[in-house]
Amino acid sequence: MATAQQQGGGGAKRKPVFTKVDQLKPGTSGHTLTAKVLSSKMVLDKGRTDSAQLRPTRIAECLVGDETGTIVFTARSDQVDLMKPGTTVILRNAKIDMFKGSMRLAVDKWGRIEVTESANFTVREDNNLSLVEYELVNVVAE
Repeated sequence: MATAQQQGGGGAKRKPVFTKVDQLKPGTSGHTLTAKVLSSKMVLDKGRTDSAQLRPTRIAECLVGDETGTIVFTARSDQVDLMKPGTTVILRNAKIDMFKGSMRLAVDKWGRIEVTESANFTVREDNNLSLVEYELVNVVAE
């Protein structure tokens, strides 16, 4: 009799479905994508405080992209060190946060960033999804 793993069900890991940058939409999560880091800019760098519990806070905005477009990725704390320009990364379980009406890609504690081999695609830099401004509209049912 075959076990659940031999049949492909149960505890077997399923293969991730990779998302392209141009498929990202506001309010979505669970994305896995391969992207090249084009630039990284530190926006917050707070050093250690007197309290031992509080770790230093670092936030960098990194422009990442693939062959379909680019988006701003918000790197926090240790993620900042991984997001070096020219690096190719796999973002696992990434989500879309909204900041001042525009999309930002982020990976929280439930996701992971992996540095991988250089990807063989050319980044399409003329389609920056973070430059698209969204407006929250309340729909009133009558």
